[in-house]
Amino acid sequence: MKRRSYGRMELAMEYCPGLHPTSAWRCLRQWIAKNRDLCRQLAALGYDGHQRVFTPAQVQAIVNILGEP
Repeated sequence: MKRRSYGRMELAMEYCPGLHPTSAWRCLRQWIAKNRDLCRQLAALGYDGHQRVFTPAQVQAIVNILGEP
């Protein structure tokens, strides 16, 4: 997976390809919320839970914790 900016639904579809984009985003959002280390890392990288695009650094943090999609 290339480290670049991803829209939240675009990234969610990478992790949950069989779901509708909205459902995939809900799933990814829940995974993020349940993982305290990931929440802390994303917050340190400026993620506030409401942005629509993940930066390359935020994508890297997600991949580091959740693994490659």
